[in-house]
Amino acid sequence: MRRGGLPAIISLAVALAVSACSFGSSPGSTVVTPAADAATSASPASALATAATGPKPAALPRKPAAGASVTLTAVGDMMLGNTPDLPPDPGTYFHSVRPELKKGAQIVFGNLEGTLTTATASKCGSKPTSSCFAFRNPPGYARYFKQASFTVLNDANNHFHDFGAAGQAQTVRSIHAAGLVQTGLPGEITRVTVKGVPVAFVAFAPYAYTASLLDRPAARALIRQAARTARIVVVYMHAGAEGAQADHVTGREEVYLGEDRGNPEAFAHMAIDAGASLVIASGPHVLRGLQFYHGHLIAYSLGNFAGYGNFSIHGDLTMSAILRVTLSSSGRFERARLYPVELAGTGRPVPGGGAISFVARLSSADFGASAARVRPSGVITRAG
Repeated sequence: MRRGGLPAIISLAVALAVSACSFGSSPGSTVVTPAADAATSASPASALATAATGPKPAALPRKPAAGASVTLTAVGDMMLGNTPDLPPDPGTYFHSVRPELKKGAQIVFGNLEGTLTTATASKCGSKPTSSCFAFRNPPGYARYFKQASFTVLNDANNHFHDFGAAGQAQTVRSIHAAGLVQTGLPGEITRVTVKGVPVAFVAFAPYAYTASLLDRPAARALIRQAARTARIVVVYMHAGAEGAQADHVTGREEVYLGEDRGNPEAFAHMAIDAGASLVIASGPHVLRGLQFYHGHLIAYSLGNFAGYGNFSIHGDLTMSAILRVTLSSSGRFERARLYPVELAGTGRPVPGGGAISFVARLSSADFGASAARVRPSGVITRAG
């Protein structure tokens, strides 16, 4: 496990003007995407070394648009099959949910639970077993996430290293080549700009090849650094045990198959204390509850969102959701809503299902007075 802080990567960027129809954003919105640079063609380790000597983070813009607010939609784990078992129609896989993904949002975030690579040497070796899963899609599949309106993809998870450093590097290059923003490397702070408001993403998982959530002092320092260069800081964590029996937040260190998956509640609270405006998560492969902490929303797991035979789909594991959150230009919570999704067939996301009542029950049971109130419409408010 990595100890101590590492220089933060600030994704080198160029501003691209985005029309209202591109991401459902209001006129004048901009999304910053990484420019081609040394970091996109190197391994994650060498990318860190390159970024350490790169340009300093830009100063905060002095005058965001008057009354500017930022709307983000977020979903959980996604992979479109596993090479060579791929969906026959990947370009249409998100069609049913695309309207809710893009509606009113300037940023659309999802966790890429795997790799975009042609590498063949996986962690499972030459003879994979039923207990070892190594996920990869063709590099060109990044365009299908772009077409579905995603703008930011996360790599901080337990499948980013399935095909080693070569798979990691090609995945990052593929995301950038599709015009998407990537986050989740060790020490990485990724920034986008919406309506003149800088928004930083910092993503964590319990692994040395990502920004590690097990090294809490280093994570705190990284979040604080992000907060110095952006008015809104979104923290993602791939944390907690897995499976249908892992739908409750325990408030303790969670272990899965002998692996320390962190204490999600303690980490989320630390992140907000360090300057996070919003904490979102996945990893348990099941939905979890919502909580408000010091006025900021925490979504402890958004479950699975899309797969083609990648994930178990039965019982509670068929439920998913799209979370839409609007924050003020200073990072203050304004409003949020949960849209129910269910996984049909081999894992295609379609609107519907019982996610709203499920998350409402979990929130109340796990967090009591600090639980988010999830109304039958999906609208999320603070209790009281």
